[in-house]
Amino acid sequence: MSVVVVGLHERDAPLDLLERLAVSEQDLPKALAVLCDSPHLSEAVVLSTCMRTEVYAVLERFHDGLDDINAFFHARAGTSPAGATALEEQLVVAYDDAAARHLFEVAAGSDSAVLGEGEILRQVRHAGERARVERAAGPVLGGLFRHAIEVGKRSRTETAIARGITSLAHVAVAMTAERFAGSLDGIRVVVVGAGEMGEGMAAALARFPGIPEIVVVSRSLGRAQQLAATVGGRTADLAQLTSELAQADVMLTATTSPEVLLGAEQAAQAMAGRAARPLLVVDAAVPRDVEPAVGRVDGVTLFDLDDLRSYAEAEMQARRGELTHVSEIVEEELERYRTALLGRSVSPVVSSLRARSEQIRSDELERVAARLEHLDAADREMVEALTRRLVAKLVHEPTVQVKQAAGSPRGERLAEALRQLFDL
Repeated sequence: MSVVVVGLHERDAPLDLLERLAVSEQDLPKALAVLCDSPHLSEAVVLSTCMRTEVYAVLERFHDGLDDINAFFHARAGTSPAGATALEEQLVVAYDDAAARHLFEVAAGSDSAVLGEGEILRQVRHAGERARVERAAGPVLGGLFRHAIEVGKRSRTETAIARGITSLAHVAVAMTAERFAGSLDGIRVVVVGAGEMGEGMAAALARFPGIPEIVVVSRSLGRAQQLAATVGGRTADLAQLTSELAQADVMLTATTSPEVLLGAEQAAQAMAGRAARPLLVVDAAVPRDVEPAVGRVDGVTLFDLDDLRSYAEAEMQARRGELTHVSEIVEEELERYRTALLGRSVSPVVSSLRARSEQIRSDELERVAARLEHLDAADREMVEALTRRLVAKLVHEPTVQVKQAAGSPRGERLAEALRQLFDL
């Protein structure tokens, strides 16, 4: 049995491929079901964000299970596994300790386009919880993801990796402000999406009191109204997006829509009659909310995820010194996780030894029960306690020795010796 992670990161692949591999919240149950239908996978978790799509799995047969995960990615990419190697070359594969280390680094925010980003820790927690609810994650991946959350919390508490701009939503707003010389006074903004990214963008915009109006556009009117109320803005339906853009200076978007929300024709309509007034569009969504051709419409400047990553890279230089400390935390937690995992690996042997010893004790007392009938209740309790202490003392040292040696060749020899000596 092996724990493996197979996935794709935005730094290693073009955005259009990352879009095809992305797993939406609505599609997640089906994706987990497809993975767990494999006879070679016993557990699975899918972590899909705007920066990555990764499958964590427990494999009963390593190579066959890996082939099934690759087939899963090929199906989403619309490519054929037969004779196709381009996708596999872009997929990152790690197993056992390396897989755990990778997840810990992701949760810690050290493997993100924005170092220390806050969203990823919530996304890791959510991925593990959803897999558990869908009965795709069991004790192995459940324990791994819970430990990853601890690593993420510790890295943000004990280091400065989370100081400064640590979310993609804030990067989008900071880059927007920079385009307007650091001030958004008089700039009318449309925020598309009322989810976590939309909330983050709106919260970051609220720090600029000179913005005359923030319009929240969403299919979910209730959430849009709640978000607009927090920033003193108003709401609009997606059907009104073109007319809203005709009055806006900036559009910030980051939804989970599988379809493009703004095409080149809509953008051209919005730009008609605006004279020379430009429109800045920042698309932080995967899949993209905005058609790339929008960037070629006169007067429109379009930034996508690649632009946000480049901007974040320059901003993060001050926090790179924290990576060494974060790496030390990851290694410490990896050792703690490994030790706990190895301890659990000998637990069945220890449990069997204790159960076997208790069975022998009970059987022997039962065998001589008739000869002990003359004893009163106090004496019988004394015999019971005496035999329990005797058995406990006899199995104590073997238990300690096998637990201390867990994970080493000596531990394997001791565990096997216990199995054979006690017929476990």
